[in-house]
Order: sequence, then structure tokens, then C-alpha cells
Amino acid sequence: MTQTSVPVIFDLDGTLVDPAGGITGGIAAALTEMGLPVPDQETLDSMVGPKLSHSLGSIAQVPEDLVDEAITRYRTHYLATGIAASRLYPGIHGLLEHFTTTGRPVAVATQKPQRLARVVLEHHGIAGFFETICGSPDDESTDALLPSGRSVPVGKVEIVGAALAGLGAECAVMVGDRHQDVAGALANGLDCVGVGWGFAPDGELEQAGAVAVVHSADELLKKIEELDVVRAAALSEVQNDGSL
Repeated sequence: MTQTSVPVIFDLDGTLVDPAGGITGGIAAALTEMGLPVPDQETLDSMVGPKLSHSLGSIAQVPEDLVDEAITRYRTHYLATGIAASRLYPGIHGLLEHFTTTGRPVAVATQKPQRLARVVLEHHGIAGFFETICGSPDDESTDALLPSGRSVPVGKVEIVGAALAGLGAECAVMVGDRHQDVAGALANGLDCVGVGWGFAPDGELEQAGAVAVVHSADELLKKIEELDVVRAAALSEVQNDGSL
């Protein structure tokens, strides 16, 4: 990695991998089995990105005492058919190869359970590109336990922070498709480039504060390299000021 190139932290679903109905279909199947109302497709799509337990409770209106069961049923469907139905977005494999070849470290920060995130990445043959893969606790219906025994919520802010620490870096660029990705980046002092091929409604990423929204892997590479140039100029300016 050059002095001015920075690591990239990617979201997973809607950014690297197109779930192709594997997530929304699994949610619909779980709710149907439980005799609960199934939201329309637009609402189901909005549930991709946030933590599943939050989406089930606040978006699908699943009663709190049934959320754990819904997650278990969803996970059964997702493991059976959802992963196989998913696919990489166009250009992603080549982009990751390019970053590896040029020495730019990459990581994943997802609200999907961490162990499951690795399974998905391995299924698509890209897990080896990433220096660190960070996600929610494997039981995504619970918070994380600190060494003190205190329970704390784990959201995108904490997961992005964990990925940054795993990279051993002070700065990085976040890439994601939902406002949670932008918020997680900004809370950690990072720029976020939004991708227009995911699940965000029109205008969501811009309103959340994404530094740019791109619509192809080639555009994403160009924007990240532009940010490298901006950072190099800023570092040069600081160094010049320090020499006066």
C-alpha cells in the first residue's frame, strides 16, 4: 500500500453480494410459517441492511417474544437456499483482485452474523481477499457481552470500528448501500462511498452524508483513487505547513 492509499471497508449484502431474494424470501417464508403478516416486497427490501432483529421488530412488526423464533426459521431457509441464490455484483471480484494486487487492504463490516458472513464470502470465493471480516454476534438477537459482563448493543458503528481496528489503520474508506453504512463510517471519522446498486431508496445515501454515490465497480475504483489524491494533497499541505 502506498503512503496515500487507504484501506477499504465493505458492507456485504447489497454492496458485495446481491442476495437475489434469498434474504427477503427467507423472511417471508419464516413469517408465513408462523402465521404472521408478510410485508409487501418494497417493505421486505427495506429490511436488507439493518440488523435482522431490529428489522423484524420495527419494520415487520413481529412481536418481541416471537423475534427469536422468526430469526431461527429465517436462518433455516437462508442456509438451505438463500446463499446459493445469491451472486456477486458485476465487477466486484475483479475490483477485489485489483486491490490485492496493488496492496490495498480490504475488510468487511456487516450486520450479518460474523460466522455467517464468512460462509457467504467463502461461497463466492472472495473471503481470502479480506484482512478482517467483522459482523454481529452469531446470535444476532442478542447484544455483545463486555468482559465486565455488561451487555451492550452492537450496531454498524461498533462493527465498522472493529473492522478499522482489525486493519490496524487510522483511516479507511467505507463502501455501502444503506444509511447505516454511512452513519457507521461517519461515527468513526471515515468517508463513505455509497453504491447505487443496493437497497437504498432514492436519495437515502446522499441525505445520510455519503461523499459520493457510484453505479458500477469501475466508478467505485475511480472514486476511491480520487480520494487517495485528495488525501495525498492534504498530507502534503500539512507537511509543508510544518516546515515553515
